Amino acid sequence: MNSALRIIEMKRVFNIFFGVLVTTTLFVACTTDPNAPGVEYMPDMYRSPAPEAYTDYGSARQVDWTQAQKEAAGVKPTLARKPAPGSIPFTGNPNAAMFVMPYALKNTPEDYETAATMIKSPIQSTKFHVEKGMKIYSHMCVHCHGKEGHGDGAISKNGHILGIPDYATKLKDLPEGKMYHTITYGKGLMGQHASQLNQLERWQVIEYVKCLQQGVSTPEFDANDMLVLNKAAAAPADSIK
Repeated sequence: MNSALRIIEMKRVFNIFFGVLVTTTLFVACTTDPNAPGVEYMPDMYRSPAPEAYTDYGSARQVDWTQAQKEAAGVKPTLARKPAPGSIPFTGNPNAAMFVMPYALKNTPEDYETAATMIKSPIQSTKFHVEKGMKIYSHMCVHCHGKEGHGDGAISKNGHILGIPDYATKLKDLPEGKMYHTITYGKGLMGQHASQLNQLERWQVIEYVKCLQQGVSTPEFDANDMLVLNKAAAAPADSIK
Protein backbone atom coordinates (compact mmCIF):
# COMPACT_ATOMS: atom_id res chain seq x y z
CA MET A 1 0.00 0.00 0.00
CA ASN A 2 2.82 2.34 0.86
CA SER A 3 4.51 1.54 -2.46
CA ALA A 4 1.35 2.43 -4.42
CA LEU A 5 1.03 5.74 -2.57
CA ARG A 6 4.68 6.48 -3.19
CA ILE A 7 4.26 5.92 -6.96
CA ILE A 8 1.16 8.12 -7.06
CA GLU A 9 3.01 10.86 -5.18
CA MET A 10 5.97 10.65 -7.58
CA LYS A 11 3.66 10.97 -10.59
CA ARG A 12 1.96 13.97 -9.02
CA VAL A 13 5.32 15.67 -8.39
CA PHE A 14 6.47 14.88 -11.93
CA ASN A 15 3.27 16.33 -13.43
CA ILE A 16 3.64 19.49 -11.37
CA PHE A 17 7.30 19.84 -12.36
CA PHE A 18 6.53 19.21 -16.02
CA GLY A 19 3.67 21.74 -15.97
CA VAL A 20 5.89 24.39 -14.36
CA LEU A 21 8.64 23.69 -16.94
CA VAL A 22 6.28 24.04 -19.91
CA THR A 23 4.71 27.21 -18.49
CA THR A 24 8.10 28.76 -17.81
CA THR A 25 9.32 27.88 -21.30
CA LEU A 26 6.27 29.50 -22.88
CA PHE A 27 6.73 32.69 -20.88
CA VAL A 28 10.46 32.86 -21.64
CA ALA A 29 9.85 32.28 -25.35
CA CYS A 30 7.49 35.26 -25.56
CA THR A 31 8.98 38.63 -26.52
CA THR A 32 7.76 42.08 -27.51
CA ASP A 33 10.39 42.41 -30.28
CA PRO A 34 8.61 41.57 -33.57
CA ASN A 35 11.96 40.74 -35.19
CA ALA A 36 13.07 38.31 -32.50
CA PRO A 37 12.64 34.60 -33.24
CA GLY A 38 12.05 33.81 -29.57
CA VAL A 39 13.83 30.95 -27.91
CA GLU A 40 15.07 28.44 -30.46
CA TYR A 41 16.59 25.06 -29.85
CA MET A 42 19.76 24.74 -31.99
CA PRO A 43 18.64 27.41 -34.50
CA ASP A 44 21.67 26.93 -36.76
CA MET A 45 20.43 23.46 -37.56
CA TYR A 46 17.42 24.75 -39.48
CA ARG A 47 17.79 28.54 -39.84
CA SER A 48 21.26 29.35 -41.11
CA PRO A 49 22.09 32.98 -41.97
CA ALA A 50 22.17 34.05 -45.63
CA PRO A 51 25.22 36.33 -45.90
CA GLU A 52 25.26 39.13 -48.44
CA ALA A 53 28.42 40.48 -50.06
CA TYR A 54 30.01 43.55 -48.46
CA THR A 55 27.71 43.29 -45.42
CA ASP A 56 29.09 43.16 -41.90
CA TYR A 57 27.15 40.85 -39.59
CA GLY A 58 29.40 41.18 -36.58
CA SER A 59 30.60 38.17 -34.63
CA ALA A 60 28.91 34.78 -34.62
CA ARG A 61 27.09 35.80 -31.45
CA GLN A 62 25.69 38.93 -33.14
CA VAL A 63 24.72 37.44 -36.49
CA ASP A 64 21.02 37.23 -35.57
CA TRP A 65 20.85 40.58 -33.82
CA THR A 66 18.67 43.33 -35.21
CA GLN A 67 20.22 46.67 -36.11
CA ALA A 68 18.65 48.21 -33.01
CA GLN A 69 20.25 45.57 -30.82
CA LYS A 70 23.66 46.18 -32.42
CA GLU A 71 23.36 49.93 -31.91
CA ALA A 72 22.29 49.46 -28.30
CA ALA A 73 25.32 47.22 -27.67
CA GLY A 74 27.66 49.67 -29.39
CA VAL A 75 28.54 47.30 -32.21
CA LYS A 76 30.05 49.29 -35.08
CA PRO A 77 30.07 47.66 -38.53
CA THR A 78 33.34 47.24 -40.40
CA LEU A 79 32.44 47.01 -44.06
CA ALA A 80 34.72 45.76 -46.85
CA ARG A 81 37.52 48.17 -47.60
CA LYS A 82 39.52 48.88 -50.72
CA PRO A 83 42.94 47.21 -50.94
CA ALA A 84 45.88 49.32 -49.87
CA PRO A 85 47.63 51.17 -52.74
CA GLY A 86 50.19 48.93 -54.40
CA SER A 87 48.57 45.72 -53.17
CA ILE A 88 49.21 42.68 -55.34
CA PRO A 89 46.30 40.21 -55.55
CA PHE A 90 47.01 36.51 -55.20
CA THR A 91 46.07 34.69 -58.39
CA GLY A 92 47.24 31.17 -57.60
CA ASN A 93 48.63 31.01 -61.14
CA PRO A 94 52.38 31.80 -61.51
CA ASN A 95 51.86 32.62 -65.20
CA ALA A 96 49.35 35.34 -64.33
CA ALA A 97 51.57 37.09 -61.77
CA MET A 98 53.00 39.52 -64.34
CA PHE A 99 49.52 40.83 -65.12
CA VAL A 100 48.69 41.90 -61.56
CA MET A 101 51.86 43.81 -60.71
CA PRO A 102 51.48 47.58 -60.13
CA TYR A 103 52.25 49.77 -63.14
CA ALA A 104 55.49 51.59 -62.37
CA LEU A 105 55.04 54.72 -64.48
CA LYS A 106 53.00 57.77 -63.54
CA ASN A 107 50.53 59.77 -65.59
CA THR A 108 53.01 62.40 -66.71
CA PRO A 109 54.34 63.51 -70.12
CA GLU A 110 57.82 62.40 -69.06
CA ASP A 111 56.68 58.87 -68.19
CA TYR A 112 54.68 58.70 -71.41
CA GLU A 113 57.94 59.14 -73.31
CA THR A 114 59.70 56.70 -70.99
CA ALA A 115 57.07 54.05 -71.76
CA ALA A 116 58.27 53.95 -75.38
CA THR A 117 61.46 52.14 -74.39
CA MET A 118 60.76 50.82 -70.89
CA ILE A 119 57.40 49.09 -71.35
CA LYS A 120 57.38 45.94 -73.49
CA SER A 121 54.64 43.42 -74.14
CA PRO A 122 54.92 40.24 -72.04
CA ILE A 123 52.84 38.20 -74.51
CA GLN A 124 53.54 36.83 -77.97
CA SER A 125 51.60 37.47 -81.15
CA THR A 126 49.74 34.17 -81.02
CA LYS A 127 46.37 33.43 -82.57
CA PHE A 128 44.77 33.29 -79.13
CA HIS A 129 46.03 36.72 -78.04
CA VAL A 130 45.49 38.48 -81.37
CA GLU A 131 41.96 37.17 -81.83
CA LYS A 132 41.11 38.00 -78.22
CA GLY A 133 42.48 41.51 -78.85
CA MET A 134 40.40 41.81 -82.02
CA LYS A 135 37.27 40.94 -80.03
CA ILE A 136 38.10 43.51 -77.36
CA TYR A 137 38.79 46.11 -80.05
CA SER A 138 35.38 45.48 -81.62
CA HIS A 139 33.71 46.10 -78.25
CA MET A 140 35.80 48.92 -76.81
CA CYS A 141 37.56 50.79 -79.62
CA VAL A 142 35.75 50.51 -82.94
CA HIS A 143 33.25 53.30 -82.17
CA CYS A 144 36.10 55.83 -82.21
CA HIS A 145 38.98 54.29 -84.17
CA GLY A 146 36.87 52.55 -86.81
CA LYS A 147 36.71 48.93 -87.87
CA GLU A 148 40.07 49.05 -89.67
CA GLY A 149 41.69 51.64 -87.42
CA HIS A 150 41.37 54.63 -89.77
CA GLY A 151 39.84 56.89 -87.12
CA ASP A 152 36.46 56.78 -88.86
CA GLY A 153 34.29 55.20 -86.18
CA ALA A 154 30.67 56.18 -85.56
CA ILE A 155 31.61 58.91 -83.08
CA SER A 156 33.97 60.47 -85.62
CA LYS A 157 31.42 60.23 -88.45
CA ASN A 158 28.79 61.88 -86.27
CA GLY A 159 31.12 64.80 -85.66
CA HIS A 160 31.37 64.31 -81.89
CA ILE A 161 35.15 63.79 -81.93
CA LEU A 162 37.23 64.89 -84.91
CA GLY A 163 40.84 64.24 -85.83
CA ILE A 164 41.15 60.66 -84.56
CA PRO A 165 44.48 59.53 -86.06
CA ASP A 166 44.82 56.57 -88.44
CA TYR A 167 46.80 53.65 -87.04
CA ALA A 168 48.31 52.85 -90.44
CA THR A 169 49.61 56.39 -91.08
CA LYS A 170 50.02 58.88 -88.22
CA LEU A 171 50.27 56.16 -85.55
CA LYS A 172 52.12 53.60 -87.66
CA ASP A 173 55.30 53.81 -85.58
CA LEU A 174 53.67 54.36 -82.17
CA PRO A 175 55.53 52.05 -79.74
CA GLU A 176 53.56 49.43 -77.85
CA GLY A 177 54.73 50.92 -74.55
CA LYS A 178 53.07 54.25 -75.35
CA MET A 179 49.90 52.42 -76.37
CA TYR A 180 49.82 50.61 -73.04
CA HIS A 181 50.44 53.86 -71.17
CA THR A 182 47.60 55.56 -73.07
CA ILE A 183 45.13 52.74 -72.42
CA THR A 184 46.07 52.79 -68.74
CA TYR A 185 45.88 56.55 -68.13
CA GLY A 186 44.22 57.99 -71.23
CA LYS A 187 45.63 60.73 -73.43
CA GLY A 188 44.02 63.76 -75.03
CA LEU A 189 40.35 63.05 -75.74
CA MET A 190 40.81 59.34 -75.07
CA GLY A 191 39.88 58.40 -71.51
CA GLN A 192 41.62 55.79 -69.40
CA HIS A 193 40.49 52.20 -69.83
CA ALA A 194 42.28 50.62 -66.88
CA SER A 195 38.97 50.19 -65.07
CA GLN A 196 37.45 48.37 -68.07
CA LEU A 197 40.42 46.26 -69.23
CA ASN A 198 42.79 44.32 -67.02
CA GLN A 199 46.49 44.26 -67.85
CA LEU A 200 46.33 41.12 -69.99
CA GLU A 201 43.39 42.48 -71.99
CA ARG A 202 45.27 45.75 -72.62
CA TRP A 203 48.19 43.85 -74.10
CA GLN A 204 45.88 41.67 -76.17
CA VAL A 205 44.13 44.63 -77.78
CA ILE A 206 47.56 46.14 -78.47
CA GLU A 207 48.50 42.96 -80.34
CA TYR A 208 45.59 43.59 -82.69
CA VAL A 209 46.32 47.31 -82.96
CA LYS A 210 49.84 46.41 -84.10
CA CYS A 211 48.18 44.56 -87.00
CA LEU A 212 46.15 47.67 -87.86
CA GLN A 213 49.37 49.68 -87.86
CA GLN A 214 50.45 47.50 -90.78
CA GLY A 215 47.12 47.88 -92.55
CA VAL A 216 46.00 44.37 -91.61
CA SER A 217 42.49 44.05 -90.21
CA THR A 218 42.16 40.29 -90.85
CA PRO A 219 45.22 38.63 -89.30
CA GLU A 220 46.65 35.38 -90.62
CA PHE A 221 48.57 32.74 -88.69
CA ASP A 222 51.08 30.01 -89.47
CA ALA A 223 50.91 26.33 -88.57
CA ASN A 224 52.14 27.15 -85.05
CA ASP A 225 49.37 29.73 -84.53
CA MET A 226 51.86 32.61 -84.68
CA LEU A 227 50.86 35.87 -86.38
CA VAL A 228 51.95 36.31 -90.00
CA LEU A 229 51.51 39.86 -91.29
CA ASN A 230 50.57 40.22 -94.94
CA LYS A 231 53.42 42.20 -96.48
CA ALA A 232 51.26 43.32 -99.40
CA ALA A 233 48.81 44.95 -97.00
CA ALA A 234 51.63 47.01 -95.49
CA ALA A 235 52.78 48.41 -98.83
CA PRO A 236 50.43 51.43 -98.94
CA ALA A 237 51.67 52.57 -95.53
CA ASP A 238 55.31 52.18 -96.64
CA SER A 239 54.67 54.41 -99.67
CA ILE A 240 53.83 57.36 -97.41
CA LYS A 241 57.50 57.86 -96.55
